[in-house]
Amino acid sequence: MDALAPRQAVAPRVHWGLLATASAMLMLTMGVRQTTGLFVEPIHRDTGIGIAAISFALAVGQFVWGAVQPLFGALADQRGPLPVLAGGGVLLAIGLGVTPWIASPWGLVFGLGLLAAAGAGAGSFSVLIGATAHRVPAQRRSFAAGLINAGGSLGQFAFAPLVQWMIGAAGWAMAMTSLAMLSLLTLPLAWPLRARPPAHDAQAGPEGGLRAQLRVALRDRSYWCLHLGFFTCGLHIAFLVTHLPGEIALCGLPASVSAASIALIGLFNVAGSLVAGKLGERFRMKWLLFAMYASRAVLIALYLMAPPTPWTFYLFAAALGFTWLATVPPTAGLIGKLFGPRYLGTLFGLTLLSHQIGGFFGAWLGGVALEHFGNYQWMWYADMALAAAAALVNLPIRERPVQTAAAACH
Repeated sequence: MDALAPRQAVAPRVHWGLLATASAMLMLTMGVRQTTGLFVEPIHRDTGIGIAAISFALAVGQFVWGAVQPLFGALADQRGPLPVLAGGGVLLAIGLGVTPWIASPWGLVFGLGLLAAAGAGAGSFSVLIGATAHRVPAQRRSFAAGLINAGGSLGQFAFAPLVQWMIGAAGWAMAMTSLAMLSLLTLPLAWPLRARPPAHDAQAGPEGGLRAQLRVALRDRSYWCLHLGFFTCGLHIAFLVTHLPGEIALCGLPASVSAASIALIGLFNVAGSLVAGKLGERFRMKWLLFAMYASRAVLIALYLMAPPTPWTFYLFAAALGFTWLATVPPTAGLIGKLFGPRYLGTLFGLTLLSHQIGGFFGAWLGGVALEHFGNYQWMWYADMALAAAAALVNLPIRERPVQTAAAACH
């Protein structure tokens, strides 16, 4: 063997401290982001801004959160995650902090839809999972993604009752200002995640760098199937996180039921994320995605047939929560399996963009449906049909590295 030939890469150990830090970072950013639906009714009541206008601002936030993912993911892949994570924390704090001072339809778009959403996106899945993927053995990446994802769900569980209490005790403006200050805790958490991914590893991707990797990925059918399924996932989640409080209010139930339901979604998704990550080490991840999307269609059908009581919402939230963002570990794991970890932040960021394009429509159309029909009935039907379609679109995915699949054709 040539003495100058590169040595075979040694599989990295699992760095539990880094995974815990990334999980804590996501707990803060997702805890803030996934409780914005609790502000819709208080903002509407105190400012007179219409539900559709508030929904549009939050829908812009859904899109922006996804649009920045591939951009920040690529920046972190190339320059390291520290400037992205630290800058995102500052941007999130500014966006939340200025919103109460510019409470108008376009002020909400600027504060929540642009600044806060971009800041939360900088400290979200694509950057955090990409920042840790090269420190985790390939066979453990699904579980690592599940562990990080569980932090975001834990944030939703912890923040929902806290935010509802702050709104009731001090008003929505003070509650949002308090969230702005809490979001600055992301800054010290960014430092342990500062290491850049190695320029070369055993799965570095095609020669030619990021552009070549993008060309390979965008020609791959399995990658596009992941995008289509994730689009529907985003529509589903954004509709619920934005309008579940409104649905509960239409049923004549108190705001405490909304906070408890959102918290239950987060709590049960902690378990769902860890289970999905672990199962991704043993079973084909496309079958996990199929099962999760199909279960959502069934759960929505059962909800529509159930009486509108608090326990209906609690059970619905708990069951949905188990798969809420548990789609992230198998989706990220599949992208890592197809293309390797080198540009995972960018490639997973692009799937998150598809997710949030769906999120834009879920948040916005929910408000439009309420103003036009007085309820969310047609949104529930559309959500159920799209969940079934998302389950089916994952079945053609081929779970093997794209380079291997290409080589087998020669």
